[in-house]
Amino acid sequence: MMATLGTSTRPGAPRPAALWVGISRISSGGLVLATLAVVYALNVVGGDPRFENTFGYFTNLTSLFASLVILTAGIATLRGRPSGRPLAIARAAAASCLVIVGLVYNLLVPGTGTAPPWASVILHLVFPVLALLDWLLVTDRPRLAWREIWWVLPYPIVWLAATLIRGVTEGWVPYGFLLPSRGTTAILWTSTGLLAALLAAAALVWAGQRTSRAGLDSMGD
Repeated sequence: MMATLGTSTRPGAPRPAALWVGISRISSGGLVLATLAVVYALNVVGGDPRFENTFGYFTNLTSLFASLVILTAGIATLRGRPSGRPLAIARAAAASCLVIVGLVYNLLVPGTGTAPPWASVILHLVFPVLALLDWLLVTDRPRLAWREIWWVLPYPIVWLAATLIRGVTEGWVPYGFLLPSRGTTAILWTSTGLLAALLAAAALVWAGQRTSRAGLDSMGD
């Protein structure tokens, strides 16, 4: 069932559905930020205080990005404002990246990584599912055109470029398949495959909005 948001008849107060959605978004975003803080603290205690190492992992950086996006959406909801187009694009991009995070980890490399099991469950399962459901079931956003799907690519491309540069200059990469020793051709094919998978996930996210009533029912009177 789609969540229809609006405002109550009392000025300045969101309707119950909007209040619930706003609180849920802020709660889930806050939970992920707290989880990431614990993961970073554990890395510091374990002898790796470099922020860029903890957040060099696509899962961690994507979770940080997505949590800030969903927090922004939650605050906007509580203020009685719909997601404008830039925020809607950010939400769609975050949901697309989280789909990749969830599928790759749970289907291809389950149980790997250094984060505590409970943190892995939150970052690789709970949050991706919540973000995807929020996108599919809550209609406080404009309908995105297919030509806007390319907005999902800048963030992962920048992450890939920065990671590959660090691999060459520092010898550090978060994942073995990005090691410079694999050779330029292998890394190029791997990177292309990852971006293609992301576009496929984004296509599902974009198509998903077509199954619902597009746009905003009205958050105003």
